[in-house]
Amino acid sequence: MHSENHLALHDGRAADLRAEADADRLAATVRNPHPVALRTRLGWTLVEVGLRLAAPPKGATPAAA
Repeated sequence: MHSENHLALHDGRAADLRAEADADRLAATVRNPHPVALRTRLGWTLVEVGLRLAAPPKGATPAAA
């Protein structure tokens, strides 16, 4: 194979791979824009639920000893 033909095939394949990588990168961004933000929000929600479960009910009087 002549070097010019080999270079042309290589350039074409490289361009295809770059386009595929860009498309995959874009799709990954659309699928999961901020995984850390979702994890943080879920974590704080669980903390809030835990605090509500641990707190005494509103209006409850402490038990006499």
